[in-house]
Amino acid sequence: MRARTRLTVREITVFAMLGAVMFAGKKLVEWIPNVHPATMLTMVYALAYRKKGIVPVVVYLVLETVFTGGITWLVPYYYIFPLIWLCTLLLPQNLPRWGAQLCYTLTCTLFGLLFGVLYAPWQAILFGLSFEKTLAWIAAGFAFDVTHALGNFAASFLIFPILNLLRKINQNKSAVG
Repeated sequence: MRARTRLTVREITVFAMLGAVMFAGKKLVEWIPNVHPATMLTMVYALAYRKKGIVPVVVYLVLETVFTGGITWLVPYYYIFPLIWLCTLLLPQNLPRWGAQLCYTLTCTLFGLLFGVLYAPWQAILFGLSFEKTLAWIAAGFAFDVTHALGNFAASFLIFPILNLLRKINQNKSAVG
């Protein structure tokens, strides 16, 4: 039988703060349409904490739900951000720094570009769209997806600095408590 991995009090605290950072980061830049650090931070959390990295993402999703009232546009976040987390876990781990930066940048940028495509199934269900109308909805939002991709591209260059900071904090955890 496999032992259950439980979160420590320290991890619960850190993950709650990281989820809040993700939420605050999105709120700080929401005046720029479709630009936010959520994809980049989801990737950082997956890289830093592996399987447990989903916890701050869930905290972020709960905060979004609580503060927005759980409106319908939020539903796809519950499958898109876990998908980003999962895809990040599947990326190669032993790449040289330049290869990892390229891989992370491409992944982060691609998720921004494909956000409308990933969002489309929910729109189709919610509004009863045919396949053709769903494709038209995706095409109509392509400019927003390009903006999202550019924002994710820029944010991807923060992956290593934030990841290194989290790793340093995790190494020094015995000195803190």
